[in-house]
Amino acid sequence: MAALCGVLFWAICVLRVVLATVHFQEEFLDGERWRNRWVQSTNDSQFGHFRLSSGKFYGHKEKDKGLQTTQNGRFYAISARFKPFSNKGKTLVVQYTVKHEQKMDCGGGYIKIFPADVDQKNLSGKSLYYVMFGPDICGFDIKKVHVILHFKNQYHSNKKPIRCKVDGFTHLYTLILRPDLTYEVKIDGQVIESGSIEYDWNLTSLKKTEKSSAESMDWEQEKEDKLQDWEKHFLDASASKPSDWNRELDGDWQAPMLQKPPYQDGLKAEGIDKDVWLHQKMKNTHYLTEYDLSEFENIGAIGLELWQVRSGTIFDNFLITDDEEYAENFGKATWGETKGPEREMDAIQAKEEVKKAREEDEEDLLMGRFDGRENNFRRFHKRDEL
Repeated sequence: MAALCGVLFWAICVLRVVLATVHFQEEFLDGERWRNRWVQSTNDSQFGHFRLSSGKFYGHKEKDKGLQTTQNGRFYAISARFKPFSNKGKTLVVQYTVKHEQKMDCGGGYIKIFPADVDQKNLSGKSLYYVMFGPDICGFDIKKVHVILHFKNQYHSNKKPIRCKVDGFTHLYTLILRPDLTYEVKIDGQVIESGSIEYDWNLTSLKKTEKSSAESMDWEQEKEDKLQDWEKHFLDASASKPSDWNRELDGDWQAPMLQKPPYQDGLKAEGIDKDVWLHQKMKNTHYLTEYDLSEFENIGAIGLELWQVRSGTIFDNFLITDDEEYAENFGKATWGETKGPEREMDAIQAKEEVKKAREEDEEDLLMGRFDGRENNFRRFHKRDEL
């Protein structure tokens, strides 16, 4: 029975993988071949360089290897391309791990999602992006998780303060954007913020403004149509063009108007079909649909474009998918498996460092005492000589 349950479990897992669409997944498990997939920007010769490293402490030496910043006080810009896609009507999940091994004092640990036509070789802070997500730390004031979305040619930040992790361990960051305009931000698999994309990004006013403008345009057009219909129905249908009418001299002939009341919206003359006045409101193609706020048509690259005062951050386990459960399982299989051993190794190293420091202090103390005796001996003999 237990064996059967195990088989069913793995069958469900395989089915989930088949149903999930994984647009991008990077674990850096093939050594230096990562350089064939990631493009370092040459926009600025002073950009910092990345190397593959698992850091000074880790849960698994190979599995924990990721892109590590290597130079202090530098901007960094690197990206990887994948098959372009649109998340229209689908969930978008962006996930990765970041480790500030150097105990970050000021610098970014976020990632960016770019359009497929981004110029990787010239990637910089001016490059347009769809999504910016992840931790940013600087001093005592800035310890936040950025969630910035590109909408209507502007960047919009989440108005809720989301605090990031500030220690030196690896942490799993997950962003979920759903087509029903709900979202979640997770750290280490736990939801730390959620809500409405429309309201938490201050997009409600923008949506209302555009809708109001569109409705105003519709009303003016509808009113003009009604006025024209009103005029047409009060022409004298029995009148005929005079025989001496000269079009070149007199212009186009139009039947004379019958006496009519001033136009009022909703008023109709006797004998005019009611359908003339019961106009159906025009459908405005400029209205914002609910998907506009989190929909990106041409997603095609992921990258790191950031500044760090002190280098040493490691980025790993990148994932872009449409399946929340797949992302959760991927997080458990990567970060979930190595987080414990990583902390254990750090604790062991910390004890060894304390032991070493104590031994050095004791050695310095002994050497100090010996030097003191030697100095006293010299001073004693010097006094005898005097």
